[in-house]
Amino acid sequence: MNMSDYIFAYPKFFWLFGVIAVAIAWYIWRQKRLNPHMQIASVEGLKGVRTVRPVLRHFLFLLRMAAFAFIIIVLARPQSSNKWESVTTEGIDIMMALDISGSMLAQDFKPDRIEAAKQISIQFISGRPNDRIGLVIFSGESFTQCPLTTNHAALINLFNSVHSGMIEDGTAIGLGLANSVNRIKDSDAHSKIIILLTDGVNNRGSIDPMTAAEIAKTFGIRVYTIGVGTRGMAPYPVRTAFGIQYQNMPTDIDEELLIRISEMTDGRYFRATDNNALVKVYEEIDQLEKSKISVQEHHKKSEEYLRFAIAAALLLLLEMLLRYTVLRNLP
Repeated sequence: MNMSDYIFAYPKFFWLFGVIAVAIAWYIWRQKRLNPHMQIASVEGLKGVRTVRPVLRHFLFLLRMAAFAFIIIVLARPQSSNKWESVTTEGIDIMMALDISGSMLAQDFKPDRIEAAKQISIQFISGRPNDRIGLVIFSGESFTQCPLTTNHAALINLFNSVHSGMIEDGTAIGLGLANSVNRIKDSDAHSKIIILLTDGVNNRGSIDPMTAAEIAKTFGIRVYTIGVGTRGMAPYPVRTAFGIQYQNMPTDIDEELLIRISEMTDGRYFRATDNNALVKVYEEIDQLEKSKISVQEHHKKSEEYLRFAIAAALLLLLEMLLRYTVLRNLP
């Protein structure tokens, strides 16, 4: 790394290089006084007399000055600033409300609606490392599978463990939304959103979906609603005397309700008819919310004084070793 790659916390210490310049000037003046010129008629008798020891005493002075120069650099506190780090100043809190009713086993998505929703949601989570994200599941009832967290690995594990039949069947959209609101309402995040995914019509629960939407609006929570299911007929699982069989049945999504919820809370409604469409829905939500997050870039500074301190110590040690061993008899 070049010196141009460093920044210095205390650059005023570089004025001490003036002390080095004064010391060098004083040393040169002192050497001239201690070693006056002597005129001789001939140097014939001095031929063959060669030694580097007198020159080495100047080397001792140079070692000490170099060590002092490194000490000045240490005092100036060098730092590297060639690394950058993205820091989220005001994050987004996201509660994901996932319908796990029996109809989510319909196979118009591959392998079925619930598994497609899980895997695409996990991709969405993996792309937002700075946000706190949680998970609420609902069918005939609702409960929190994972509270808001930045531990996305744990959240993904909990997502993978979700399956239809965990709780009583039905579609309690109002309960799922209300539970999500309750989990996120006290957040002090810059932006609070709920992503509610369902494939049905509200038919269970003690809380009306629009009442839950009004509460979300009161707390400044945007709700993005997603209706999943093909338009027309879809293969739904039906319990028969011969076990679970799939029969083509009309897709029944209360799109009007989902649109009203999203409009009331300043969110948006999306319809996903297959896996690719659901991927695009999450990508669009991802872009919409990234435009609302406040992010700043700043230098990640690393202290770099240690290498200069080591260099100064080694130079001083070398100077002492030479002075008291090889060059100890020099005047």
